[in-house]
Amino acid sequence: MFHQQISRRNALRTLGAIGGLAFFSTGSAARNGATRDAAQALKKIESDARGRLGVFALDTGSGRSFGLNHDSRFALCSTFKLLLSAVALREADAGRLDLNEVIAYSKADMVPVAPVTTLHLAEGGMRIGALAKATQQTSDNVAGNLLIKRFGGPDEFTKILRGLGDTVTRLDRYETVMNLVPPGEIRDTTTPRAMAETTARLLTGDLLSRSSRTTLIEWMIETKTGLTRLRANLPKDWVAGDKTGTALHPSMANKHNDVAIIMPPDRAPIIVAAYFEAPGYFNEMRAEDNAVLAEVGRVVADWALVA
Repeated sequence: MFHQQISRRNALRTLGAIGGLAFFSTGSAARNGATRDAAQALKKIESDARGRLGVFALDTGSGRSFGLNHDSRFALCSTFKLLLSAVALREADAGRLDLNEVIAYSKADMVPVAPVTTLHLAEGGMRIGALAKATQQTSDNVAGNLLIKRFGGPDEFTKILRGLGDTVTRLDRYETVMNLVPPGEIRDTTTPRAMAETTARLLTGDLLSRSSRTTLIEWMIETKTGLTRLRANLPKDWVAGDKTGTALHPSMANKHNDVAIIMPPDRAPIIVAAYFEAPGYFNEMRAEDNAVLAEVGRVVADWALVA
């Protein structure tokens, strides 16, 4: 535990000083070869899984990237909640929102998957800061819906994303119906490239204050829902945080998604957005579908060590 705390502290310190660091880089031939190998590895993962896989990985130090189906649309599922929590922090940074403001809610607002808001239901409301944390860390659907409403609804939230430079990601509905994204549906979708680039701007750019960036990354590190996904096969001394999304419904293939910040020691963070549609509908979350994303994480780590 002590080593893990030191690693986390060092990772966040490195993140805060990115502008002043010179990160190790190998020769262009080796980097190009690693990128080709990584892209081929993703194709094999997709083929072996018999589903549809979309990935975009971005080295925020060098700007190098690779992916698969990275400009194709995939269902957001709960990965949008990372952006939602970030927007709450950004609005507070700008003085347009008070994280201590209490948003009232009642039994009429409750929907499935509400572990934190259920605990506070009898109190009749929660602070925006606590709702943002619950949205990220536990994927609390009621917390997410309350924040969306506070920002004016899905369309207004999408406009906020446009203001952040994301011209692709769109939120159209509330939880939990927004998870219903059968083939051909474009509502509540993104592309791996768009999600990774927006996440990179939020976590390593100047869209958030340094304090808010650190807070959001800490929330991501403390999130436990993705431990068997992108983070599962990373080197033990790397620090990572993520936000998952999952949807199981008979009208569509199961969806297993994950967006992560990966922080190797003494190197710029890697941002990864991975979206996997299983080969069909299954009435439970399958370990083999989570394992697809774990293998993506392994490929990204191998690539990052060269890139």
